[in-house]
This record gives sequence, structure tokens and C-alpha cells, in this order.
Amino acid sequence: QVQLVESGGGLVQAGGSLRLSCQASGSIFHINSMGWYRQAPGKQRELVATITNGGSTNYADSVKGRFTISRDGAKDTMYLQMNSLRPEDTAVYYCNAAVRTSPIGPYNDYWGQGTQVTVSS
Repeated sequence: QVQLVESGGGLVQAGGSLRLSCQASGSIFHINSMGWYRQAPGKQRELVATITNGGSTNYADSVKGRFTISRDGAKDTMYLQMNSLRPEDTAVYYCNAAVRTSPIGPYNDYWGQGTQVTVSS
């Protein structure tokens, strides 16, 4: 029904930058909030940043001032600009979206397959 595909991950040195993208496709009537989450080895998945349909943003304290979330509603795409990367940012980054697939249906959560971000010291 709905697919979320992340891209832009990779290996970068500490202090470097990466830009993640999340492209939503499929039976989309409306996307409400979107967000980025991450999961490091041996740890639980945690919120990185979220953005509402109106553009309001929320960030984890650990990334405030370094990461910027944005979205292009016309393209059903979300981005995460990551600057001043640290080794502790190493994780698999997942895209999440609350999507309605019909005019009167509920919003359901969808997840991407994840993209690996590795920051070397």
C-alpha cells in the first residue's frame, strides 16, 4: 500500500555531514506527521526528529543544533540534514510516516527499511 524508502546513509568521519532522504509512495491520500528514528546495535530504537504536516518540528536533545528535519509535501519526501556528526550518531536510521490511504480512513504508521549511518572517530 505505502512504501517508505530511505537513502543517503553511508560512512563519514566525525565532524562531517550527511543528508538522508525518505521518499513515500503508493496509495497515499494524505501524510500527517513524519519522523526519523534510529537504532544503534544493542539499543532500542529512539526518536531523532519529527515534523508535522504544518511544519512544526521536534528534536531529540542529543541532535538539537546539529540536525535539521524538513519535508516537501508536493513530493511526499522528508529529509534529515545531519551536521557535526559524532561516533555516537552511528545507527540505522528509519523513516516513519502517519499516512491516510483514503478520505475517511485512519492514519496508520509506516516504516522504511532503514539506512546505515556510520561515523568514524
